[in-house]
Amino acid sequence: MADSCDTTKGALCGAPFLILAWAGLAGAAGVALAAAASHKYPSASLATAATMLTLHAAGAVALIAVASRTARSCLWQAVAALMLAGASIFSGQIAYHTIFDDASFQMLTPIGGTLMIVSWLVVTLLALVGAWRRG
Repeated sequence: MADSCDTTKGALCGAPFLILAWAGLAGAAGVALAAAASHKYPSASLATAATMLTLHAAGAVALIAVASRTARSCLWQAVAALMLAGASIFSGQIAYHTIFDDASFQMLTPIGGTLMIVSWLVVTLLALVGAWRRG
């Protein structure tokens, strides 16, 4: 069934708990950013970053749950990591810009956003391929 314990396929595939730990930290950071946007740094951009980070953290947890029930668990785990990377880059840059009033790394925001979009498209592709293979 699932190959999540097969460490011969790479560190990511053998350690879904690392993705879950990252998702937990991302979720906590998202809540912290939401609090900062409400109380310390009133900013619609920061609130959006908080929402995106929290939402994608939950999405990554769901993908790890799917990964544990599929024969292609490494692919599902990889897309969860891609999703978290995109959300972390996107939200981290917005938080940095808002808190430090420094736009030095503003080119990272669209990169993070693109990674999030791509991760959702890969979820769609994996789901459709899985349904097609089941007949």
